[in-house]
Amino acid sequence: MSTQNSWNIKKLSNSIGAEITGLRLSELDDTEIKRIEDLLVENLVLFFPGQSPTIDEHVAFGGRFGELEGHPNLKNPTINHPKIFELVASEGGIADEWHTDITFQESPALLSVLHMVKCPEVGGDTMWSNLSSAYDALSEPMQELCEGLTALHDALPHGKPEKMTIHPVVRVHPVSGKKTLYVNEHFTRRIVEMNSMESDMLLNYLTKWITSPEFTVRYNWTEGTIAMWDNRSTQHYVVNDFSEERIIQRVTVMGDKVQAAKEPQWKPWVQDGYSAMSRHDSQLRRHLKEKGILE
Repeated sequence: MSTQNSWNIKKLSNSIGAEITGLRLSELDDTEIKRIEDLLVENLVLFFPGQSPTIDEHVAFGGRFGELEGHPNLKNPTINHPKIFELVASEGGIADEWHTDITFQESPALLSVLHMVKCPEVGGDTMWSNLSSAYDALSEPMQELCEGLTALHDALPHGKPEKMTIHPVVRVHPVSGKKTLYVNEHFTRRIVEMNSMESDMLLNYLTKWITSPEFTVRYNWTEGTIAMWDNRSTQHYVVNDFSEERIIQRVTVMGDKVQAAKEPQWKPWVQDGYSAMSRHDSQLRRHLKEKGILE
């Protein structure tokens, strides 16, 4: 059994990411699990090469951080396990758009634990971005504007656009207290308080800003590596530059509670009457009516 003194912790960038060796994840005691939780808050994404857990070991390790849930919309191609979410590249499972997991739910993913079961010899890296660093680097006027806004998220990429919720554009991490940008190009559809053209302009800027190299880390996989990331303050993206098979299995701790940095400062923007432009408001109008915000 390893001790914490035997752990080797290597930071991978100044902004985000650390690789940890010298331990077996299946053998950790409660004190060591607490240290991993602290390291995760500090580094946002952790990598543990050479683990190669069984499915039961993978599920058991993830369960030490909270209640696990399978994916709400997508089915696994090769295995049947209620707590495992699987992506197989040859079956279309390549998450090559920047995203924070499952933000279309009111209580989205809190953290994820991924096992790289099979990876290409070259290519198929994953990138993560630090959303707190991205927020901190904005100008004060842009920070103030974003803190007063909310955004509509939906599950359109999963073929379920009717599944949607509204989150603040800037949230507060419940442990570190840091403010983070909470919009992504995969699930975020609309700034609620802006008209559609203003929303498109701001979302395009923020989603590109988040991917600036100084906020990111890029990880080159080896089979058997475990990665875990804090979904409350990161986004990730698979580099789709490979042709060999790539298989990941993931467990997800659900139940995040999203805390806004500030209450919305303006009313929702929904165009009065109907015109060619009002089609951009239909989804937002429907959601606001379902929530009793609009009559």
